[in-house]
Amino acid sequence: SVIVISSCAGSMTKPRGFEFWRSTLKGARYVVAPMVDQSELAWRLLSRRHGAELCYTPMLHAQVFVRDANYRRENLYSEVNQEDRPLIAQFCANDPEVFIQAALLAQDYCDAIDLNLGCPQMIAKRGHYGVFLQDEWDLLEKMIKLADEKLAVPITCKIRVFPEIEKTVKYAKMLEKAGCQLLTVHGRTKDQKGALTGIASWKHIKAVREAVNIPVFANGNIQHLSDVQRCMEETGVQGVMSAEGNLHNPALFEGCSPPVWEMAEEYLEVVEKHPPCSLSYVRAHIFKLWHHTLQIHQDLREELAKAKNVAGVAEVNRQLKQRCQEEMAKDESEWTRTDLPFPHWICQPYVRPPQGSKKKKSRALEDSDGSNDSLSKNKQKKKARNPNKNFCPELKPKYIKCEQCGNPKGNKCVFSLCRGCCKRKAFKEVADCPGHGLRFKTKALKQCNSDTGGGQSNGKPNSQTVSTAVHDPL
Repeated sequence: SVIVISSCAGSMTKPRGFEFWRSTLKGARYVVAPMVDQSELAWRLLSRRHGAELCYTPMLHAQVFVRDANYRRENLYSEVNQEDRPLIAQFCANDPEVFIQAALLAQDYCDAIDLNLGCPQMIAKRGHYGVFLQDEWDLLEKMIKLADEKLAVPITCKIRVFPEIEKTVKYAKMLEKAGCQLLTVHGRTKDQKGALTGIASWKHIKAVREAVNIPVFANGNIQHLSDVQRCMEETGVQGVMSAEGNLHNPALFEGCSPPVWEMAEEYLEVVEKHPPCSLSYVRAHIFKLWHHTLQIHQDLREELAKAKNVAGVAEVNRQLKQRCQEEMAKDESEWTRTDLPFPHWICQPYVRPPQGSKKKKSRALEDSDGSNDSLSKNKQKKKARNPNKNFCPELKPKYIKCEQCGNPKGNKCVFSLCRGCCKRKAFKEVADCPGHGLRFKTKALKQCNSDTGGGQSNGKPNSQTVSTAVHDPL
């Protein structure tokens, strides 16, 4: 079903550009990034208590948001809280009409709508959204322009840079001209992710800031408050956004590094005060906060993974706190030695191992024969369940695509289509497809025969009768 919503935004005046940043966003400088399954209400409230001035929702799928009322309620409507403002709702989308429908449904619950043009993950590539739209300027211009015209709140964008500064600047100016009122620039390219994350380019961000006449937020290389201040000085941006740094230390914007258990206990209190909160979100946050300590206390890592409820997570947190305090009571020379700048029980950033490190290399150089010695633990489990499974890309079967939608076609389909497309075609043409087990023609013939008391003399009903047999709900 299609939801039709009228908007009177065209006749309304809404703050734009710097006025929007100063008035609606209250001149926010310290920003918590949109993080899938991580920037939920409880985490946003915790971050605001410790210096964050603006938060984003997790990335929401526009198509699902339009289609599913439960998804809308669980991910936005049920999280309305006066302490949680200003708030920007972020969507991923690749269809202008769907994006506008979703934004209209969300605009009364936030202060702006953000279009995600920066997600580099494989799921974004398969869904064709995020950074994988950055070369489709005509489509993006249409989406931003339509949102600027139809919505009662401003439209903003979060982007990644191109390798070339000049192209990045041209890209940003195009979005500004289309109606974008605030731009967040992540100073990494589409390919800088995972083991290839590397350093974000503040030069690209500075060039964009100097080229556009709307507020700009910087994203990338933020681990401490000193990084925030240095980034603003070097780039001239209005604000700085943190994702990974915030997850490991929600007090980052306060400029302090408290003991992990203090942040974990406070977060769990907020979770209890503002239910419901998915257990997977809670567990993921505790894993991030205790990341360094869990490398040492592996037994509690297993216990945390098996926790069945928030109380179970809180108990693991209590045990971690107890062990750390016991270690603190010892002489400093007896503390566990790590390469960290602070003791492992202090909130501090996680620095990814450099590309080419032994741990990363072992996976990258898996033998093509898929021997168990070189497979990851996850693949070894799959191999145990299915000994014939092969992980070599060259040996995987190549599927012929459906002529209409691009999904794998059925091997025995008479129309050379996938099941979904075949079903629609067979229904429309009153035909059979034995390959997909579809019998529209056969059922129509049986219906006609029963209606005529034995059927037509030639065994074939006329087209009008067949159409009635298939399409008449009675």
